[in-house]
Amino acid sequence: MFQYEKRLVSKKELKSVCGIPYTPQHIGRLEAAGKFPKRVNLGPDRVAWVMSEVDVWVSECIAERDTPSHETSY
Repeated sequence: MFQYEKRLVSKKELKSVCGIPYTPQHIGRLEAAGKFPKRVNLGPDRVAWVMSEVDVWVSECIAERDTPSHETSY
């Protein structure tokens, strides 16, 4: 488990591995608003995200979806 907590994912991996369908621009907006995990700067023009933090974010999105206040009535 320790290894997984420190695994980093790139912009491409956010989509391919984590299933995040957002553009890099939208991810930046979400980060700025405090609604997405913050990136880790690895060097010039290279960033990544901590996979365990992204996984928590996805779980929170699912939990929010499943709360009664977000159900729609038809």
